[in-house]
Amino acid sequence: MNERVVTQRGLFYDELDEGVRYVHRPGRTLTEADDVLFSTLTMNPQGLHLDAAWAATQPFGKPLVNSMLTLATLVGLAVAHLSRDTTVANLGFAEVAFPHPLFHGDTLYGETTIQAKRPSRSRPGEGVVTFEHVGSNQDGDVVARAVRTALVRMREGRP
Repeated sequence: MNERVVTQRGLFYDELDEGVRYVHRPGRTLTEADDVLFSTLTMNPQGLHLDAAWAATQPFGKPLVNSMLTLATLVGLAVAHLSRDTTVANLGFAEVAFPHPLFHGDTLYGETTIQAKRPSRSRPGEGVVTFEHVGSNQDGDVVARAVRTALVRMREGRP
């Protein structure tokens, strides 16, 4: 018997093409427990995430998911598809926006478009890739957008 083994990984620099949009599924439903855990782990005592009674008196009328949890989950949704074991490091975020709130019980879905790429000037065998991540809720409302650059390995280290 001929056994075929496939190791799942993200995409190498050479496999990423500018303008291509990747749709990440499944989504992730963010719960009150997720939000409370994340907010307390990150030392964020904001009542909008931890105090339902107080949040009810605020403009949205109920608790919001911590925007940093939304951002981390949005980028995380892309990892298995695009960057697992092929990304060397995140280099930075140029833009982050939260145009619509995300509430407890909402499901976050992600899409990533490759905006630009170039070989690294200082690290042979690696390239700089600019990703645009867009997150939407179950109703299709865009709840987050982020532009991120990362250092990504080239296949077999070829420029």
